[in-house]
Amino acid sequence: MNETELFDLELKLLLEAVYQRYHYDFRDYALASLRRRMRHAMSRFDCPTMGALQHRLLHEPETFAQAMQYFTVQVSEMFRDPPYFRVLREHAVPVLRTYPSIKLWVAGCSTGEEVWSLAILLHEEGLLDRAIIYATDINPEALQAAESGAFALDRLAQFSRNYLAAGGTGSLSDYYSSGYGSVVFDRRLKRNIVFADHSLATDTVFSEVHLVSCRNVLIYFQRPLQDRAIGLFHEALVHRGFLGLGSKESLQFGEHAAAFEACARDQRLYRKLA
Repeated sequence: MNETELFDLELKLLLEAVYQRYHYDFRDYALASLRRRMRHAMSRFDCPTMGALQHRLLHEPETFAQAMQYFTVQVSEMFRDPPYFRVLREHAVPVLRTYPSIKLWVAGCSTGEEVWSLAILLHEEGLLDRAIIYATDINPEALQAAESGAFALDRLAQFSRNYLAAGGTGSLSDYYSSGYGSVVFDRRLKRNIVFADHSLATDTVFSEVHLVSCRNVLIYFQRPLQDRAIGLFHEALVHRGFLGLGSKESLQFGEHAAAFEACARDQRLYRKLA
């Protein structure tokens, strides 16, 4: 057994131990990504071996809480992949308007950039007041950051460019106030957002929804967990509901590929079939 195989064996033992100790299930996450992030965690917590890291995580719950950032990927930006938001305006919004009330689910919301982007889009399309956006993640610190609606000021230039490219009808500055090197988005946008802990690996469906947006999350899952997540989305969606995935994700070859049709294939927007 070479060093990489031995490291992967220790990593799998760590993931099993974390599941048994804390009931967070990372066992079907992509090993290549976890391998890299666990090396960062070993450095961060001054652990020379995977066994030393496992010992600390199991015996020090406060260390495990800090280490959650290494198990999950917290990389996003507002209106990321602007063409995706354009096809939401073009294809999904006209259908959503036909409902008296709508529910959306942002699964794996990370630090909230996509949640606030969707809230702004719905506001501009006149739908936010009759919408509920469920924003879920397994990382408590990420959820807290998402709920705060606060972002570093130096990120706003890119956010603003994305907003305009995504079909924004005004200026992104209309929606936030700034000060002390950061910005905070308008609290009125938050009234229709529900932030909650939810694991795609272990939890079940909690509501019927009209649109699920789960972007750049499935790429960190192995196939069985990808299929489980898509199954949850299929169960949650109303008849002909919409599913949005990330630019590098696809339903092709998955267990539920036949349960959806492409609405805008290039932008990974799908609709549930009967």
